[in-house]
Amino acid sequence: MPLFDQLYNFARWLTRNTEEAEDLVQETYVKGLKGFSSFQLGTNFRAWMYRILRNTFLTSRTGLSVTMSVPLDPEHDASELAVENDTPETILLRRSNSQMVLSAVDHLPVHYREVLLLCEVEEMSYLEIAETLSIPVGTVMSRLWRARRTLRHNLGPGLQGQGAGMEIAGGTDYGL
Repeated sequence: MPLFDQLYNFARWLTRNTEEAEDLVQETYVKGLKGFSSFQLGTNFRAWMYRILRNTFLTSRTGLSVTMSVPLDPEHDASELAVENDTPETILLRRSNSQMVLSAVDHLPVHYREVLLLCEVEEMSYLEIAETLSIPVGTVMSRLWRARRTLRHNLGPGLQGQGAGMEIAGGTDYGL
């Protein structure tokens, strides 16, 4: 299935719940297959699928009720192996900084979070994001700037070390 991993990661970020993300991706594929006749050849398939996923999320119970919930049990126990240069202290700092970044991204309003994730994690162009979200390119740029500014403001005093933990780009998959 094309784009499965990318769609799942984006759904996971939007829903903040593994089961709901799985359901959302399944529903996205079902709607995509049912409506494939409406897909115009030569247009951006990736943007089309992301638009279906986003619209499905917005019309779902999760998308409409924007609640701030904290999972009781963390879904990932990724233990990092120490490299020769890493000390327990540096590993602890890196983990805590990563958690701070993930938490800060998680607390962004949905319209900022989705633009940031599509740009930084999914590496979409501004035009692709605009097509996916059905908004002007200028709005994409504005929301992205505001999302980054909010993250800098919220994370600035809390991050420890030299730029540690600020890597949300390049395929970060929210601990999946």
